Amino acid sequence: MSKVLVIGAGGVSSVCVHKMAMNADIFGEIHLASRTKSKCDAIAESVKERTGQEVATYEIDAEEVPAMVNLIRKIEPSLVVNLALPYQDLPIMDACLETGVDYLDTANYEPKDEAKFEYHWQWAYHDRFKEAGIMALLGSGFDPGVTSVFAMWLKKHKLKTIRQLDILDCNGGDHGQAFATNFNPEINIREVTAPARHWENGEFVETPAMGKRMVFDFEGVGARAAYMMYHEELESLSKFIPELERGRFWMTFGDEYIKHLTVLQNVGMTSIDPIKYKGQEIIPLQFLAAVLPKPESLGETTKGNTNIGVIATGEALDGSGEKTFYINNICSHEKAYEETGNQAVSYTTGVPAMVGSAMMLTGKWKGDGVFNMEQMDPDPFLDMLGEQGLPYQVKELDRPVDF
Repeated sequence: MSKVLVIGAGGVSSVCVHKMAMNADIFGEIHLASRTKSKCDAIAESVKERTGQEVATYEIDAEEVPAMVNLIRKIEPSLVVNLALPYQDLPIMDACLETGVDYLDTANYEPKDEAKFEYHWQWAYHDRFKEAGIMALLGSGFDPGVTSVFAMWLKKHKLKTIRQLDILDCNGGDHGQAFATNFNPEINIREVTAPARHWENGEFVETPAMGKRMVFDFEGVGARAAYMMYHEELESLSKFIPELERGRFWMTFGDEYIKHLTVLQNVGMTSIDPIKYKGQEIIPLQFLAAVLPKPESLGETTKGNTNIGVIATGEALDGSGEKTFYINNICSHEKAYEETGNQAVSYTTGVPAMVGSAMMLTGKWKGDGVFNMEQMDPDPFLDMLGEQGLPYQVKELDRPVDF
């Protein structure tokens, strides 16, 4: 049994810690820290009620490296699981380097002052982690995370090459709110309002945000409008699938969401540039995030399913020519809430974070340096993911997608 330190106390963390407690044979001691200790205490109380397992809680500012170092040395965990904001990735990695402890996160680093999320800042840590004899696993959520593992599973079992790849993320849940985001509002809105980028013929092609739309019939949800946008796994997938000719990411949004977001953008509420208000400097998007419903508060009211998957076209492993496969997961908001007290968007990220942690702690995934999900064997991860509530299905399509 291993000791683990989880940083962050939002919905994803809540799911991850609940699932860790349900796998006490792997996660012998669970320690949880965030800037607001009361949030950690609430998660610990829920975990105790649901599983009987104890969770130790702490207050920490994850951007303060000396404080993080002191906490890690006090706890002496085998692994630090970063489920805080992407701005805090590098300080936590610095603390892991100083203490010689393995690291895992679910989202790549993003500067506070620029809506730009890329891996190169974290990839630059590879040599230092390798020299220290420790491992960092990046992006162990669903997208990024499971979607990359899905692609590599297809490369291992179905396709010799992947020529075209489309990631489809559909949240068919209804929470009854006029406007709310299903994960951190600040990160969600920064992603959606940033220019779209997709991989094509060896380079990224930039297009206006929400500029390309298509409709897809998602099993368990129905027909939904999806918009092409940039997501970080496109960067790693284009690196680790060198033959990839085209890679795109699509996410569904309802008309009400688009309407509200357009108005908020038009009046400047999605800006990350500081403004002066009554003598104080505020960032409009951070203020907006503070007044929107908290994602962790949506669990009880959200009904319906998510459907997230990958469609890949390439040369078949068996030599039968070009084939197209669709691999995906369907997750129920109601079942996720029943099990962990959180809605499915948090569940589909929190469970893979736990599974990635288990892969590292059990030695099924190991290495010295900084690694992406595509570099690991997909089989043990997907086997455990299915056992832990997120099974996948695969089917062959009769032709490549043409949207």
